Amino acid sequence: MASKETVVKFPPKLNAIFRPYRYKVFHGGRGSGKSWSVARALLIQSAQQPLRILCAREVQKSIKQSVHTLLVDQIQALELGYFFTVTETEVRGINGSTFSFAGLATHTVESIKSFEGVDRVWVEEAQTVSKKSWDILIPTIRKPDSEVWITLNPDLDTDDTYQRFIANTPPDSLVVPINWDDNPWFPNVLDKERKHCLENNPKDYDNIWNGKPKTVVDGAIYSDEYQTMFDENRINLCRHDPALKTHAIFDLGWNDAMTIIIAQRAGSECRIIDYIEETHQTLDWYSNELKQRPYNWGKVWLPHDGVTKDYKTGKSAQELLEAMGWSTEIIPVGDVEHGIRLARMLFPRLWMDKEKTHRLQECLKRYRRSINASTNQPGGPLHDEYSHGADAFRYLATCVDQLKNDNIKRKRHDDGMRGGNWMN
Repeated sequence: MASKETVVKFPPKLNAIFRPYRYKVFHGGRGSGKSWSVARALLIQSAQQPLRILCAREVQKSIKQSVHTLLVDQIQALELGYFFTVTETEVRGINGSTFSFAGLATHTVESIKSFEGVDRVWVEEAQTVSKKSWDILIPTIRKPDSEVWITLNPDLDTDDTYQRFIANTPPDSLVVPINWDDNPWFPNVLDKERKHCLENNPKDYDNIWNGKPKTVVDGAIYSDEYQTMFDENRINLCRHDPALKTHAIFDLGWNDAMTIIIAQRAGSECRIIDYIEETHQTLDWYSNELKQRPYNWGKVWLPHDGVTKDYKTGKSAQELLEAMGWSTEIIPVGDVEHGIRLARMLFPRLWMDKEKTHRLQECLKRYRRSINASTNQPGGPLHDEYSHGADAFRYLATCVDQLKNDNIKRKRHDDGMRGGNWMN
């Protein structure tokens, strides 16, 4: 271990870092010292006893993307060069301790079994780790007294890591928020950057430096509109109103996701009360999913390709759904940018169910434009896993004023049916 004259220091807020916990979560903004503190603590523990330590992140295309360099720097700072041997892919202690490095996204349930004997896992930049990766990793780390150490600068408040470990903290956890002002050794060069950010980019300051999660991803097409809706508490628990017709707005897909927005309209207001997203399912499966919901159904709204006949069946989606008993309408083909403008206009009229539309919210918060690699200029909307829900939302914006409540007679309230009549 370190020589007697070596003084090992940590930020006071991390004084519990050596206590045993299943999960140790250190989250906050830039310059907090959390990553070098974890590297230092794990090196000390591995010098005291043989430990097998996995250093992981969601994506690691090369060792340069890992904490390898950070560990090497801390080995020198702790004067432990005599104890550890550093190679390009591993760090080894003379007592048998090992540090290995891996990207989680490339692993499957089978391939990750090689980590079953790990004593410590350090997941760095954990804000990017997906639900799938956590679901595979956590059951694998089951050695007695094993620990999962997590460091992150939070991104979105709905990211799986944030929800899993901070918003809904599991038992036997140490969760420590730590920021630049908790770091006694916060360098002057970073303080200048912090002040510059506060002056010139105040919108992002709290996320970058104070570790507060964002509501919308950077560069999201509907960033301002979604933030306003969030701030005005229009993402709430919206009950289905049985006196209003319920409409299903489709974005068709097979290999890509099929998405369905389930909405009602009351006067000028639009209420998204439910949402379905799935892949590799036939239309009869989606029809059954809809019919299982106890809604007062109106029409199914299909994009322009709803009239295209499938070469396998010889029938269009419209024909198949009508044979299943649905009344359908085709949404006229329109320019994507025009649809985005209509979607922006829809937001001030919009209410969404907080629980049933969680995935749709993610799509709207992450709907971005592609960036030209040569010019760094934004282009059309990026086609990714979030674009399908956003496409369905554009279709809703196109047809929202045609969502009728035919054959409905109801007593309208002076307040326009806001508040407790349809919300919790």
